[in-house]
Amino acid sequence: MKLDSKIPEGHISQKWTDYKDHLKLVAPNNRPKIDIIVVGTGLAGASAAASFGEMGYNVKAFCFQDSPRRAHSIAAQGGINAAKNYQNDGDSIFRLFYDTIKGGDYRAREANVHRLAEVSGNIIDQCVAQGVPFARDYGGLLDNRSFGGTQVQRTFYAAGQTGQQLLLGAYSALSRQIGLGRVKMFNRHEMLDLVKVDGKARGIIARNLITGELERHSAHAVVIASGGYGNVYFLSTNAMGSNVSAGWKVHKQGALFANPCFVQIHPTCIPVHGTNQAKLTLMSESLRNSGRIWVPKKKEDAEAIRAGKLKPTQIAEEDRDYYLERKYPSFGNLAPRDISSRAAKEVCDAGHGIESNDTNEGVYLDFSTEIQNKGKQAAYANGNHNPSADEITALGKQWLKEKYGNLFTMYQKITDENPYETPMKIYPAVHYTMGGVWVDYNLQSTIPGCFVAGEANFSDHGANRLGASALMQGLADGYFVLPYTVSNYLADEIRTGKISTETQEFIDAENRVKDSIDKFLNNKGSKSVDHFHKRLGLIMWNKVGMGRNEAGLKEAIAEITALKEEFYKEVNVPGSANEFNPQLEKALRVADFIDLGQLMAMDALQRNESCGGHFREEYQDSEGETLRDDKNFSFVGAWEYKGNDISQEVLHKEELKYEFIKIAARNYK
Repeated sequence: MKLDSKIPEGHISQKWTDYKDHLKLVAPNNRPKIDIIVVGTGLAGASAAASFGEMGYNVKAFCFQDSPRRAHSIAAQGGINAAKNYQNDGDSIFRLFYDTIKGGDYRAREANVHRLAEVSGNIIDQCVAQGVPFARDYGGLLDNRSFGGTQVQRTFYAAGQTGQQLLLGAYSALSRQIGLGRVKMFNRHEMLDLVKVDGKARGIIARNLITGELERHSAHAVVIASGGYGNVYFLSTNAMGSNVSAGWKVHKQGALFANPCFVQIHPTCIPVHGTNQAKLTLMSESLRNSGRIWVPKKKEDAEAIRAGKLKPTQIAEEDRDYYLERKYPSFGNLAPRDISSRAAKEVCDAGHGIESNDTNEGVYLDFSTEIQNKGKQAAYANGNHNPSADEITALGKQWLKEKYGNLFTMYQKITDENPYETPMKIYPAVHYTMGGVWVDYNLQSTIPGCFVAGEANFSDHGANRLGASALMQGLADGYFVLPYTVSNYLADEIRTGKISTETQEFIDAENRVKDSIDKFLNNKGSKSVDHFHKRLGLIMWNKVGMGRNEAGLKEAIAEITALKEEFYKEVNVPGSANEFNPQLEKALRVADFIDLGQLMAMDALQRNESCGGHFREEYQDSEGETLRDDKNFSFVGAWEYKGNDISQEVLHKEELKYEFIKIAARNYK
């Protein structure tokens, strides 16, 4: 199979503009003749469905939640990037493009990333027009803050709930189209298979999660916008329902799955508390604008803190190791996520962790310096040039509350500790997946008519995503890319007519789904679905997590193979198919996670280098930084499904060519 990325010719700054000018169009009078299915209604899916509806297409949108407003996009807290240079600090489209390529450790496709940077400014204009309440400065202009991996302020935000506000904007646009009858919304439905007719994506099999009924839905094109696969690790910052099934079903039907081993570990999460925990909580990266990250320099101090004999506020300044500021002085606490996460693991592995959990893993995110700095500024602004210590502290806390109040409240409710008084405890956790279904420049998979958007595809972030770029990519794909590229594909479909769901292809697909459901319900094993999911998660975290090595990856592959065999023999799924059955939903999803987990380990094993979130312990420099191999591994690794035995999957390579950026060692020091 030869991978054709369909990257247009020309200068990087003109590729997308020239390409758009020559795409085929569908006339407005022909659009009502064409059906589009959109699976997933987060930022990418909701914006795509709303856009297609506005254009006049017939759209069917599917989400497994009770409302599109429940999509995991709402959990994004810190902000959305855009190259508007409002701060006049040197930002530009090229700078955002460069930061994204560098942040991804030179493993992203150049043309896609530049397009993302180009349309980023349009996203902000679109969202402001929708009424998204972005933060504003004293003069009423949109405010910005910094995120990891950049030296400019380009992140637009709405307090600590940016994702929620952006999704409400997209949802309002989607709701308008639902009200006009152009979008038909299928809540509490889950896609369980893709239907191909004559090699083209022509529909899906969906299960009504309330009644259990299987439904056939046809369309001229299918868009998958179902998010990432972080829950393969069981514990992650993802919503507990987040899964890979839509993308994996597409993969099993012939779409290649690219770079599955590229997983982002977010450095700023609340540490694991115990073995019965079901998910982890993200504390926004925006907090790293104001917080300083440290651990005790002395192991005995860390041990005393873990034993409850010492409080962090009792550790003198000279006895604190602000390790990010020490190791990466140019970026400090805003070093990229993968680097910051590994640095936290390094100090905890050395015995300096401060959390009293099974692994003693945790570091501090401390706001005391910011409280003093902002308190003094606020006092001066109020005309008080000789404020008392108490006045400074009170004003500083008030400043933090206005900036991050909802995040501090959330932390206190979870931990019962006041982060205004005591430093937050944080530790890295699985957050975002850069890998996903392989797509070309049109965001089309290797299945004609099957497009993949947002986190579900692989295209824009390389081996590590910069903070505040997930929301950017989702809305860029949905509002400003897919309306052009899907229309180009559909221009050849205006004479196709309505696609019947009574064909053999739909019957066969529905029978495949029925068979898999029946096998689980008739299995009568002795162990729960969660039992297997937790075991998979431990294998993945310990051997395909922040640190990887050849021996561990080979062990992971063997252990997952054995786990899969045991899963199908011993899993117990109670209830029936024709009812609301959350355990059946879980079983179908965990089956896909097990297969994907093995592929992730295989992908990590073949990539004999360290880059971004993929850290092979054998490949690091003398200072413990990633050691890329650009000669042998400057490619996208795209895997082809070859049946139930995942070890038989075939690797295809898309060479990454950098014409407009100079590849260099990634240095944040």
